[in-house]
Amino acid sequence: MSEKIQSIPIAKPWMGEAEAEAASRAIMSGWVTQGPEVAAFEQEFAAYVGANHACAVSNCTTALHLALLAVGVKPGDEVITVSHSYIATANSIRYCGAIPVFVDIEPQTYNINPMLIEDVISDRTRAILIVHQIGMPCDLKAILDIAHRYDLPVIEDAACAIGSEILWDGNWEKIGKPHGDIACFSFHPRKVITTGDGGMLTTNNLEYDKQFRLWRQHGMSIPDTVRHGAKQVIFESYPMLGYNYRMTDIQAAVGREQLKRLPEIVERRRYLAQQYQEKLADVVGLKLPTQPNWAKSNWQSFCVRLTEKYDQVQVMQEMLDAGISTRRGIMCAHRESAYKIEPWSCGVEPKSCDCEVVKCDRLWESEQAQDCTVLLPLFHQMTQQEQDYVVKVLKIACQI
Repeated sequence: MSEKIQSIPIAKPWMGEAEAEAASRAIMSGWVTQGPEVAAFEQEFAAYVGANHACAVSNCTTALHLALLAVGVKPGDEVITVSHSYIATANSIRYCGAIPVFVDIEPQTYNINPMLIEDVISDRTRAILIVHQIGMPCDLKAILDIAHRYDLPVIEDAACAIGSEILWDGNWEKIGKPHGDIACFSFHPRKVITTGDGGMLTTNNLEYDKQFRLWRQHGMSIPDTVRHGAKQVIFESYPMLGYNYRMTDIQAAVGREQLKRLPEIVERRRYLAQQYQEKLADVVGLKLPTQPNWAKSNWQSFCVRLTEKYDQVQVMQEMLDAGISTRRGIMCAHRESAYKIEPWSCGVEPKSCDCEVVKCDRLWESEQAQDCTVLLPLFHQMTQQEQDYVVKVLKIACQI
C-alpha cells in the first residue's frame, strides 16, 4: 500500500463568507425562527425546480412524513417503495402506521425497478414512494404510467437529487418540478447543498401546500409573520393536530446563498464524476455507474460496484488506512434490527422478521448492491491531486 499522503473526506460542504454573512443577517434581524428568510427561500427554491409551491421543513424525513399524510396514507395502508435507501424512507411510512412494501432495484441505476411495481399492488396500496438514489433520477415516465392506471399518488424522495434533471417531452427539467405529486428534498451536509439540516417539499397542488404549512407549525391557523405584523389583537387557533417541523430563518438564509452556488456545484460534480469514469475505466472487476440518456445526475455520490473477487470491507479498510473515507453501498432497511420487529412486505405477505441475517429472494439486487458497492469521495472543492490519489489507492486495493 502506498504511504498515506493526505486525509480525504467522503464529502465536504462548500460554504464561505456569503453563508456566514447571511446567517449573521438573520441573527441580527432578531427574527431567527421561521420567518421572512424561510418565505424567500421557498420562493427561490420553487422557481429553481419549476414548482408552483415549495414548503420548507426541518429535514427530509419530516417532509416525507407530511407528504404521505397529504396523500391520505393511514394506519394499515401499504406504500410501495424500496428497501435500498436510507432508513428514513421506510421509517416515514411507519410513522403513518402504514406498511412499506419493498420492491427490488435496477442494478444499473440502484433505483426502483418499474417492471416489478404492478406485482405488489393490492387493494391496500395507497401510494408509491420512489427514491432518486444518490442523485440518479428514476424512470419517472414508466412509474407514472403505472401510477395513473391504478390512480395512485407518487411521492419522490429527492433527498439526494437537488440539481438532477430528467428529459421530459424533449426538454431537460429539474427533479422536483415535481413530475409526481410531491417531491421531498434534504439539506443535510452530505447533500449537494446544505443548511446544516433541513428539508423542502415541492408540489403543484395548492391544497397539499396549505396542509404542509399548517402541519409544520403545530397546526396553527395563523403564521407567526402574520400574527407579529398585525395592527390589532388576533389569536391563533389549532384546527388540526400538527407537528414542530419548522425550518429556522438562520438555516433559510444560509440556504438562499447555497442555492446561488448550486449551478456551479452541480457542474463541478459532473466534471469530477466524468474524471472518475475515465480514470477507473481500466480496473478489471470494477463496475462503474451508468446514466440513462434521459437522465442527468447531480452525482451526489459516486458509487462503484466490486465483483465477487473483491471484499468490500477489505477494500474500504485499505482506503481508510491510506487516509481516504468511503462508505458502503446504500443500506437495505429490511436488514436492519428495527425491521425485525417493524412490519414490512416484499409483496408476498406483510411480515416482520426475526432471523439473524435477513435474506429476501425478492430483494436480491438490493442486497447485492449493499454488499458489493462502495461510495467514493466526491465534493466541490476536491482537487485533481486528491482525486488522483483516491484512484491510485483504489486501484492498489483492488489488486490485493
